[in-house]
Amino acid sequence: MWLVRGIEETDERFGKRPEERTIEELIENSLIIVDKHEGPTSHQISLWVKEIFNAKKVGHIGTLDPKVTGVLPVLLNNAVKTAPLFQKLEKEYVGIMHLHKDFDIEKLKEIIARKFVGKIIQIPPKKAAVARRPREREVKSFDILEVDGRDILFQTKVEAGTYIRKLVWDIGIEAGVGAHMVELRRIRAGNFTEDQAHSLVEIRDAFEFWKEGEEKYLRKILIPIEFTIDHVKKVFVKDTAIEAICNGAPLYPVGIVRIQEGIVEGELIAIMSLKNELVAIGIAKMNSQKMYEAKKGIAVRIDRVIMKKGTYKITT
Repeated sequence: MWLVRGIEETDERFGKRPEERTIEELIENSLIIVDKHEGPTSHQISLWVKEIFNAKKVGHIGTLDPKVTGVLPVLLNNAVKTAPLFQKLEKEYVGIMHLHKDFDIEKLKEIIARKFVGKIIQIPPKKAAVARRPREREVKSFDILEVDGRDILFQTKVEAGTYIRKLVWDIGIEAGVGAHMVELRRIRAGNFTEDQAHSLVEIRDAFEFWKEGEEKYLRKILIPIEFTIDHVKKVFVKDTAIEAICNGAPLYPVGIVRIQEGIVEGELIAIMSLKNELVAIGIAKMNSQKMYEAKKGIAVRIDRVIMKKGTYKITT
């Protein structure tokens, strides 16, 4: 639902709707969902994507261990600035857990439901790139799909920052038989699914087809950054407010056209143009209702400017 402060038209001479961008423009402001294969690190995958596109900058969302496969979103060039918007995405995995001894499966399901679904305390593994101190994480679900001897096929949905290998290990300890993870595949990160994922070979081939004059394959792979932030609350602004925002000025209520309901003070939100372009991301200094009612004060403090300066340099 939206709170509308006024009706405003957008000037077609300035800016461009995301779906109308050229391939060159998309390469500057897009996200690619890579289907990571087993072996390389997530960092190496990002570097290969950088090499394919001759990009200045790349950044991946949600690191996968070398042995883990699946959904790895990679931000290209200017889109790297939006990384903070994706830090808390829920993850979903399928994997194989191997029990070290025979164990009653119904009892294992009961242990998992009682001890390992909901809020849990995890200590990151020794190889993790974070401090090894207890952290609370939420396991949304952990379902056993198939059993083949001591191999257990499972599917789990977890909060960002949950270590599945450690989760499997802890389940084995609690059951008293020991367990380790044999295989793991991420099938979803937030709204990004494996159905949207492309292998590095597909990505490279699509790029080469574009170089030869056929762009339809690359258009399927490059997702405009605006189409990836459905989970982020938004404020739409007047054309006349955009250039000041691009120069770092805060967003004042007078520049707002409509506000998504449910924004809370201190939340990281997206500032959008009336052509659905991502202008900047910022910290809400008012909640939705206050933004709607206010006549003065700062509505949003700018955190990162995404749009290039001069895009809406409107002169009267």
